[in-house]
Amino acid sequence: MTAGAIVEPRGPWRLLREAAFRRYWSAQTVSLVGDQITVLVVPLLAVLAVDAGPAEMGYLTAAALLPNLFFSLPAGAWADRRRDKRRIMIAADLSRALLLLAVPALWWADALTLPLLCAVAFLVGSFAVLFEVAHASLFAALVRRPDYVDANTLLNGSRAASFVAGPSLGGLLVQWLSAPVALLADVLTYLASAAFLTRVRVADAPADTSDQARGMLAGVRFVARSAVLRAVLLGATTLNLFNYIFAALFVLYVTTSLHVAPGTLGLIIGLGALGGLVGAAAAGPLSRRIGIGPAVLVGFVLFPAPLILIPWVGGPYALILATLAVAEFLCALGVMILDITVGSVQTAATPPSMLAVVAGFKRTVNYGIRPIGALLGGALGATIGVRPSLWIATVGALLGAVWIWFSPLRTMRDLPELE
Repeated sequence: MTAGAIVEPRGPWRLLREAAFRRYWSAQTVSLVGDQITVLVVPLLAVLAVDAGPAEMGYLTAAALLPNLFFSLPAGAWADRRRDKRRIMIAADLSRALLLLAVPALWWADALTLPLLCAVAFLVGSFAVLFEVAHASLFAALVRRPDYVDANTLLNGSRAASFVAGPSLGGLLVQWLSAPVALLADVLTYLASAAFLTRVRVADAPADTSDQARGMLAGVRFVARSAVLRAVLLGATTLNLFNYIFAALFVLYVTTSLHVAPGTLGLIIGLGALGGLVGAAAAGPLSRRIGIGPAVLVGFVLFPAPLILIPWVGGPYALILATLAVAEFLCALGVMILDITVGSVQTAATPPSMLAVVAGFKRTVNYGIRPIGALLGGALGATIGVRPSLWIATVGALLGAVWIWFSPLRTMRDLPELE
């Protein structure tokens, strides 16, 4: 190397040299942290400020999730017919900030009630859906096709980091400042995200009003006809069904049958989330080495497979804790590989005019299957026992990989062309 030579950054980090992508990535990062703060602080606010009980907490959780089920597909169809997806995301950020700002104001006025908090959670969730479906189109406008995996690596790395930083920051803010005041930090993250997005310069795509982009059914038909997108959706739906059977019983089993204290379990889950950072770093090199399709298959196996250790483990308490930590770490690693590779494949296989509606359809199905899995998990646990139900859930989740095995993805080296 000659003296004074400039060393170009390699891997995903080189994308951050591009101002537009760097600002977009920064907006996504702070928005993700804000989402994770909300996930913790709003339930704490319900408990501490309005004395919510178990039933009320269920209403609040449902209020936050329902927009994903009901609005994802129509929001995607609507966003695809708008020229500037960036403005949609900015409006969603500002709307979430304003809604969350109303919560401490209502609390200080002694007017905060559970129905009002549920209404805020529902509206914040609705604007989050709008942000996410528009994000799919902005991503494709900013990122070159060969860089899809690297760009998704950075975005999902931020998501993995937010799982660690967001709840930790939210918990500390609640402890130091009180739950209502902690929401002000969440407001700031959405304002920061909007500020970054206002500085992103990207050419407006013409609004597509052709038959291909004309509504929700067009997106559903396109996914149904695409061998690649159909396999990914069916695989993810199968995996999510069994994974939420597992999720419904996991905490109950670990705390009552394995006798792990709640605080210890929280620490294990938090440390396990670090596996997501490793997975985000590994996804790009893995997909280049073995091919994008086989890397998708690895994600579909590596995400659920480590959870088999949980109904299997027994014996000394130290072995139980170590096994739980390994399972959580490898599971987080696998889900990052899965999300990065699947996200890249979905973007590459979808026409730019349909990215939002296809993302909305995928979100509708994936979120729609989750409560079904949770209800099924509760029914199985009550009928055949918790541990046998966990065996069904962990082994059954591997069936998601079968859809990928019998699809073109199994041998696909490079990102798919549009079908």
